[in-house]
Amino acid sequence: MLAEKFDTSYRVETPESIDLIAQLAGPIPRVLAYCIDLAIRSIVQLLILIVLLFAGKAGMGIFLVISFLMEWFYPVFFEVLRDGQTPGKKALKIAVVSDDLTPVTWSTSIIRNLLRAADFLPMGYAFGLIAMTTSGRFQRFGDIAAGSLVIYRREISKDAFKLPESVATPPPVALSLEDQVAFTGYVQRHSQLSHGRKEELANILEPVTQTKGDAAVKLAQGIGNWLLGHNK
Repeated sequence: MLAEKFDTSYRVETPESIDLIAQLAGPIPRVLAYCIDLAIRSIVQLLILIVLLFAGKAGMGIFLVISFLMEWFYPVFFEVLRDGQTPGKKALKIAVVSDDLTPVTWSTSIIRNLLRAADFLPMGYAFGLIAMTTSGRFQRFGDIAAGSLVIYRREISKDAFKLPESVATPPPVALSLEDQVAFTGYVQRHSQLSHGRKEELANILEPVTQTKGDAAVKLAQGIGNWLLGHNK
């Protein structure tokens, strides 16, 4: 039970039976990222204000418009056009994504950021922090309404596409083209699948392997390696 409470991983299964796993970002890195972005916005606004002061009342009007746009659309611009990362989020290696782990759209980003006003209430983002700590996915109200998450953005390792270390094994029977595609696809995706999912898919291949469980996983990987010429 405790393990479940402290588990911050988030899993999505794609239509292609690939398990996508992401690590959810908690309140601390998100607050730090917000502080960095706030500092950047404040510095830029201060520089703009200094320049526009020379334009008198018209300059102040322009400054107010620019400040409004920066406050509400600074995060939207970066989240949609910069892979879900504002400068602050990029510094903390976190990013905003949709809850199916796809990139956020304009509508998703706009909704989550407009609702920052509700998250801020009654002050200091109190409601937002309460929502994040109780939602189970570290989602503030804006995230819940928009269907978005904040995750850690990890660099893809070359090992993510590494074939399994199973001995190449010729198939016990002649394989159709469809069967060959199934076995090669199985080993090419093995690093993206959980152990349980590997067994589940290997059991589907029982008509060829004539076995189930761990033995089916090893044999299916061996056949896949053999078909790909990976003679491990």
